[in-house]
Amino acid sequence: MNEKLYGELADWWPLLSSPDDYEEEAEFFLKHFGGKEGATMLELGCGGGNIASWLKEEYEITLVDLSPAMLAVSQELNPDCTHVEGDMRSIRLNQIFDRVFVHDAICYMTSEADLKAVFETAAAHLATGGRAIFVPDYVTETFFESSDHGGHDGEGRSMRYLEWVADPDPSDSTYTVDYVYVLREGDEVPTVVQERHIEGLFPKATWLRLLKECGFSTQYIPFNHSELAPDSYGIFRAMKR
Repeated sequence: MNEKLYGELADWWPLLSSPDDYEEEAEFFLKHFGGKEGATMLELGCGGGNIASWLKEEYEITLVDLSPAMLAVSQELNPDCTHVEGDMRSIRLNQIFDRVFVHDAICYMTSEADLKAVFETAAAHLATGGRAIFVPDYVTETFFESSDHGGHDGEGRSMRYLEWVADPDPSDSTYTVDYVYVLREGDEVPTVVQERHIEGLFPKATWLRLLKECGFSTQYIPFNHSELAPDSYGIFRAMKR
């Protein structure tokens, strides 16, 4: 993992992405997971733990991430959850869960082999009849170039960012997300950091085929959110056969 955001800049994460921004999104996921008293959940690629901070009200959650720095951020937010360092493509915990959740960290799977490896990990940890949800930022059919900005103020420090999504080569299975981070501490002159993330882009049919090969029955469901245009995003809800 070479992204500065998840390494040397990880302690700035809560100022880029606040847990408070995820309440509506978490309610949507809970609706599509379905309730089950005492249920357990495995989240692969938990990052700073923002979604987990809402889902843990319903589930006993084990959180996995490749970045120890991001796990430290999540541990601060979610001390009541189990945290494990590992790669979502290969980790095996020798545990079975009622639910598996993979948020937008799955965007960093840039080949079919990597994508399938995540599905195999999910299947290896999921009870028969258990549900998994996968949340890509885009599938090929919904991709559009865009830009965004945001950020938050904290105790003695502030962060602002610019995000620019583009697809320089529509013939391949990746797109680019360029970020500019502006970091201010106290009254110091802000520091500006730029980096590019390479993310995966696949048709719905590829997702559905690979999930089927890994033993899932799957639906693609539009992601309804008050801040998003209808049908602009979607999730894959899968049940282990």
